[in-house]
Amino acid sequence: MKQRFYSLDVFRGATVAFMILVNNPGSWSYIYPPLEHASWHGCTPTDLVFPFFLFAVGNALAFVMPRLREAGDGIFLKKVFIRTLLIFGIGLFLNWFPFVKWSGDHLVFKSWAEAALPGKDPVGIRILGVLQRIALAYCFASLIIYYGKPRVALVTGVIILLGYWALCLVAGTPGDPYSLQGYFGTAIDKAVLGTAHMYKGEGVPFDPEGIASTLPATVQVIFGYLAGNYIVQKGKTYEMITGLFVVGCVLIFTGFCWDMVFPINKKTWSSSFVVYTTGLAILVLCVLMYVIEMKGIKGWWSKFFDVFGKNALFIFMISGILPRLYGLLRVSGWMYTHIFSPVFGPMNGSLLDAISTVLTFWVLAYLLDRNKVYIKV
Repeated sequence: MKQRFYSLDVFRGATVAFMILVNNPGSWSYIYPPLEHASWHGCTPTDLVFPFFLFAVGNALAFVMPRLREAGDGIFLKKVFIRTLLIFGIGLFLNWFPFVKWSGDHLVFKSWAEAALPGKDPVGIRILGVLQRIALAYCFASLIIYYGKPRVALVTGVIILLGYWALCLVAGTPGDPYSLQGYFGTAIDKAVLGTAHMYKGEGVPFDPEGIASTLPATVQVIFGYLAGNYIVQKGKTYEMITGLFVVGCVLIFTGFCWDMVFPINKKTWSSSFVVYTTGLAILVLCVLMYVIEMKGIKGWWSKFFDVFGKNALFIFMISGILPRLYGLLRVSGWMYTHIFSPVFGPMNGSLLDAISTVLTFWVLAYLLDRNKVYIKV
C-alpha cells in the first residue's frame, strides 16, 4: 500500500497561494522587489512559483502513473489528451473572458483579432499562457514518462535541455542570442501564432509561455516525476530525504555554473533556469517532508496551505476569473484605493490587498475541502 505524503499537498498548496499573491497586487505600480519577476536574466522568489508548480505536477504523476499503466494505452491516452485539452481550453477561455471590454463609456466585444492601427502591432486574444503551458508540459511529460522508464525520461530531459541550449545559441541572433531581441523562439511564435495573439507586456511581441520554451518547461515536469518516483520507492525514510537533498544541492550548483554561459532566465525558460529551480524545489520539499512526515510537526500553518493543494488548478483558475469580473464592473482596486493605501501607504497597502485576495480564495478552498468537494481538472 502506498504511503500518503501530506507534505506534497502542502508544497502544492503553498505554490498556488503564492501564485495568487504575486498575480493580484493592489497596484502594479507598488510592488516589493521580491514579489516582481526579474526584468530579464536572474531569478526572484516570484520567478520560482511557476516552475515549482510544474515540478508539483510531475510529483503527482509519480503517484498516478502506475494506475495509468495498469489501465492500458487506450485509457492513458484518453485521460491525458482530455485533461490537456480541458486545461488548455480553460486557459484560452480566461484570456478571452469576459468577452467584452470598456471602450470609453461603452462595452465592446473583444474580437479574436483586431485590425492593426498604423505603426502599431496587431491586437487579438492571446493563445498561450500559464494554464496552456501547464497543459502542454503535462501532456508531453506524461507521454515521455509513460512510454519510457525513469532512466529514459531522465536522458530525454537532459537531451531536451542541451538541445534547447544549442537552439538558443545557433538559431538566436549572432553575438546576442539570449536577449529579448535575440531570442530565437519569438520568430517561431510569430510564424505559428501570429503577432496579434502574442503577449506584449515586454513592449514588443514576445511570449514568455511561447512554443519553443515549452520544451524545457516539459523537463521541469519530468524532473518533478523523477523526484516523486524516488520518494515513492524509498518511502518515508531519512535515506530518501538525504538522497533527495544532495540531488537538490547538486542541481543548484549545476544551475549556477550553467548560468555563466546560458543565463538563468524565467521568460525564456532557459535550461539553467530549469536545473536551478528544480534544485530549489527539491530542497523546499525536503524541508517540508522532514518537518511534516518525519517530525510530525503540522497544524494551522500546514492546514492553511493544504486546502489550496487539494483543489489547486481549480482555485488558480477561479483566481483568474474574479479580477476580470471586477474590471468589467469597474470596481477593480476599490479596496486598495479606499482602504489599504490610505491607511497603510502605497507599498504596504498593495501587499495587504494581495494578502486579502489570498485569504478570500482560502475561504473558498476551505469550504470545498470541508464539504469534501474536490474538483479535478
